[in-house]
Amino acid sequence: MLKRRSYQWSDGKKLELNNRTLIMGILNGTPDSFSDGGQYNTPETAAAQAKAMVAAGADVIDLGVESTRPGHVQISVAEEIDRLKLLLGPVVDASAVPVSIDTYRAESADYALSHGAHILNDIWGLRYDRDIAAVAAKHNVPVIIMHNQNNTEYGDIIEDMKAFFFTSVDLALKEGIKPQNIWFDPGIGFGKTGEQNIEVMQRLGEITAYEFPVLLAASRKRFIGSILNDCAPDERDEGTVAACITGVIQGVDMVRVHNVDMHKKALAVADALLRGV
Repeated sequence: MLKRRSYQWSDGKKLELNNRTLIMGILNGTPDSFSDGGQYNTPETAAAQAKAMVAAGADVIDLGVESTRPGHVQISVAEEIDRLKLLLGPVVDASAVPVSIDTYRAESADYALSHGAHILNDIWGLRYDRDIAAVAAKHNVPVIIMHNQNNTEYGDIIEDMKAFFFTSVDLALKEGIKPQNIWFDPGIGFGKTGEQNIEVMQRLGEITAYEFPVLLAASRKRFIGSILNDCAPDERDEGTVAACITGVIQGVDMVRVHNVDMHKKALAVADALLRGV
């Protein structure tokens, strides 16, 4: 199902979802992310990477300042906001496209959305901090609800994910988030075994069948490395392309990736063949 969305912000930045698969470029302003931690955690390097990803074809820049890799050490809200104070302004100024903030804390989200961020990307699907939905509603921004849980126990995994999503949708609507601002993310690599990640990838069409656009964030994830003989994260880009095209075939609307240039080229061909654009 191809969706349509059009967003425009007061600073003039826009995001249009039509037939083409959108690309979200990953900007890890962290010292310890699994793939590129420590590479973009200064104002200069973060801004330069944002510019480079936009030049390569990113439609959104996703800034996160806390690693959420398996086994990560959680930082405090104060530390998260301190990191945002350092990086957010330079990234927003450098980026010609909208910037999403990757956080699950209401206070951090409110800071970021009050200081130039355009989109909320919540890896806990509005469940970790129950105040975050009200923050998103206050700022009237698109919200990406990611599926996540603290264990890997499921009945039918897709049916359980649907129940999670629609409970979060109910929460969002009750807090005043507009339906057109709601997106889903199946949460590849979160609360799932490698085998479960593969099953979700095979059944993405059961999630994209709904009216909410879907972001697929599989870039360089461990299940890709496992398929490729346990290769290192920075050797998983070709595998990520295959995962993303698997998603596009099943109707995902945006992909979140590290290597924007490679995916821009691959998706241009996939969209031309699959969607006629």
